[in-house]
Amino acid sequence: MKKDIHPKYYQCKVTCACGNSWIVGSTRKEISLDICSACHPFFTGKQKLVDTAGRVEKFRRKYGIKDKTTEAMEKKNKKDSK
Repeated sequence: MKKDIHPKYYQCKVTCACGNSWIVGSTRKEISLDICSACHPFFTGKQKLVDTAGRVEKFRRKYGIKDKTTEAMEKKNKKDSK
């Protein structure tokens, strides 16, 4: 069997964007995640839109869907301009 062909194995610290972190074994020393089981909608039961490059807004503009905050802002702007 050949010697020194396997990568080094480290105790790796995994950190999520939500602040959750834990230790695992890996060939990398540190790993950063955008979403983990503590903040993923499937596991938490809460819907959270992860918008990548404005895709949600683009979809809403394309199909004419307005969310409640946009409608409220438009009403306020109309009211203020009168």
